[in-house]
Amino acid sequence: MRKISLFFFLVFIISIYAGTTVPGPTFEETSSLRTVRSPVISPDGKSILFSVSTTDWNKNRYDREVWLVREGEKSFQLTRTKDGSSSFYKWSPDGKWISFLADRGEKSQIYLIKPNGGEAQRITDVKGGIDSYDWFPCGTKIMFAKTEEESKSMKNREKRYGKFAVEDAEYRFTHLWIVDVKADLWPSPEEAPCYESEESSGSDKKEPEKTKNDCISLPKAKQLTKGADFTVTDYALSPCGKKVAFSHQIDPLRNSYATSDISILDIESGEIKPLVSNPGYDGSSVWSPDSKWILYNSAGGNTTSDYYKNSQIYKISSEGGNPFRMASGFDEDAQVVDWNPTGIYLSAWQKTKRQVFKLDPNTGKVQLFAETPRNIWSMDFTDDGKTIVFAAQEPDTLNEIYKTPVDPYRPAPVTHFSKQIEGWPTGTSEVITWKSKDGTEIEGVLHKPHNFTPHKKYPLFVIIHGGPTGIDYPSVPTGYVYPIMQWLEKGALVLRPNYRGSAGYGENFRALNVRNLGVGDMWDVMSGVDCLINKGYVDPDKMGAMGWSQGGYISAFLTTNTRRFKAISVGAGISNWMTYYVNTDIHPFTRQYLKATPWVDAEIYAKTSPITNITKAGTPTLIQHGEFDRRVPIPNAYELFQGLQDMGVEAKLIVYKGFGHGITKPKERLAATWHNWQWFAKYIWEEEIEVPLK
Repeated sequence: MRKISLFFFLVFIISIYAGTTVPGPTFEETSSLRTVRSPVISPDGKSILFSVSTTDWNKNRYDREVWLVREGEKSFQLTRTKDGSSSFYKWSPDGKWISFLADRGEKSQIYLIKPNGGEAQRITDVKGGIDSYDWFPCGTKIMFAKTEEESKSMKNREKRYGKFAVEDAEYRFTHLWIVDVKADLWPSPEEAPCYESEESSGSDKKEPEKTKNDCISLPKAKQLTKGADFTVTDYALSPCGKKVAFSHQIDPLRNSYATSDISILDIESGEIKPLVSNPGYDGSSVWSPDSKWILYNSAGGNTTSDYYKNSQIYKISSEGGNPFRMASGFDEDAQVVDWNPTGIYLSAWQKTKRQVFKLDPNTGKVQLFAETPRNIWSMDFTDDGKTIVFAAQEPDTLNEIYKTPVDPYRPAPVTHFSKQIEGWPTGTSEVITWKSKDGTEIEGVLHKPHNFTPHKKYPLFVIIHGGPTGIDYPSVPTGYVYPIMQWLEKGALVLRPNYRGSAGYGENFRALNVRNLGVGDMWDVMSGVDCLINKGYVDPDKMGAMGWSQGGYISAFLTTNTRRFKAISVGAGISNWMTYYVNTDIHPFTRQYLKATPWVDAEIYAKTSPITNITKAGTPTLIQHGEFDRRVPIPNAYELFQGLQDMGVEAKLIVYKGFGHGITKPKERLAATWHNWQWFAKYIWEEEIEVPLK
């Protein structure tokens, strides 16, 4: 009897050890990969700025700094902000300076640094900090956007009555300012002056520590727009530097974006004239190279919301007049990237590829700019439009920065950050297609282990993206809180379906889950699962499903509407559309997709809510949620958790303290990854493991 007990004890210990040993790279290694983004090319086209994000485990944060690469040279780190990140980096118009935003103890201010490096120089001292900025073409002035500081009356109220807020009634406006640039005062970046602002000087201010330089008074900023009639949401300086096209809405509330209009500000006179004043959203202005025309995005008069509809592009004279619809035959949500002497460039999804297109400024027609296997993200052009840089990703690489002439188009990588994953078991990824229950064609990305054989049946993990207008595409599976690479190495398949509502397949496809949320989504997921089972790839007794945000909602819908999965993980998911509707910060989202409020049509809210069929639930479910989530408020997590408990279904709710809709710090993201690894190890591989504390 003792021998038998000892045997089972040893088996138990071995299973714990086996489950704790993660195959492939560790979760810390995948979470520590450096990522490149957002290239900006110098005026002479010879140097490129870009950002690199890194993981600081000691301070539990992700940092982002500015890097630089020159022709024929290796890239190097340019900025170093001790307790934060550097952002909004730009070249001065003459290419002699690099500007960026950083908070180095005085809120977010503008700094200048030479391309060769050295000590960065702060050139602004703006109370409350700067939100964003842009250079004037002359290179001697900068325009910036700044959110108002808290009023004196609000400070007095808090001092007397403590902290409280009136919902949708208390906010601060954002306006435009202008400031002179005095970089020419400092011939050497090493000669760092002490700073004293004209607007902040006074007897009650602590005297700054002197350097070998005399103190330099930083220039005082001048306000360009003001008042409580509107708040500025975005802006664009004309190439001639005389005017600003800016978007504005009635207040800063998220759901007021449908009131967005466009006006023109004359810099010299300060006069503001309305340019576009239609119902619904109008914004994101882009100037023509000659400053005579403006492109803008529009909701086309739709005042409800535009979550699944294509944004429309219009062209209008900068002096006003009737706008012209552009790209009317292009069936995707296109973003205007640039308008330069070589043409207008757009970026848009086409199924699982994000491509670049050219828009004819005269006819409004769109054509593919260049066929490429890459998913192209952010782009930048030289002013003459002859050279382009972009961040892009191949299916088997990480993000890299590329450079090419516009003609001939021959992209060449200028960074090599994919060396970080050399030798890693990343598996393979491919696009597969299947028919859903109603005949709709659905695509998805199938990840396979590197040693995949079609004659073997594998465990299957279904990972469902958010949005619903998100999209999955072939890529290196570095994951979020889902350890895809490690599951592949352990011997599983991973399916990421682009269910109805996903981007890349046109407006009609994105509208297929209107008044059909959850129901149609489940058709698409389960038909994809059945497709793989019919191919003989999958063990139907070893399947799990998971997702975050809208993917979490679909996972919750699967929890209460099918028992075909052995385990499910619901990340920041909706369990009850009525609970969601009254708590979320984007009420129009629900009204657009369900075409009603719960007071008018309770039936559609019930039909599409996972909680409606809670009595049918039987799948062990892990629930992950941020404590302060406003997008999908945490009552949705508690409601699903209590319902599963009442039904006797195995469930665990993990609340990540201090977080909103996403897990944005590395330690908690590591914890969430371990929680998913532990949960599915138990139900897919029957391994009882403990999350390691060291």
